[in-house]
Amino acid sequence: MFIAILTYRKPLSEVDKFLAAHREYLTKHYAAGDFIASGPQTPRVGGVILMKAESRAEINSIIEQDPFNINGIADYRIVEFTPTMFVEPSLSDTLK
Repeated sequence: MFIAILTYRKPLSEVDKFLAAHREYLTKHYAAGDFIASGPQTPRVGGVILMKAESRAEINSIIEQDPFNINGIADYRIVEFTPTMFVEPSLSDTLK
């Protein structure tokens, strides 16, 4: 698994211009099963994406598609980790 930590390079006024395209990108990768969770940092200086992939090369390929990356809006710090503890989703969670 990987965590992408995004830090904005541009003012929020520029970030907001690409937010709709970034959300489309997120939606595409949620549908593909690449993303598990995402959201803005607090305070809003960037974002975080929890990702699953087989390799760092696959993550790099996914990040290359992000409009925030393409347009120089954010820098990305990628952290790879191996989950050893986690909560199993319950049946009621999967039905939401």
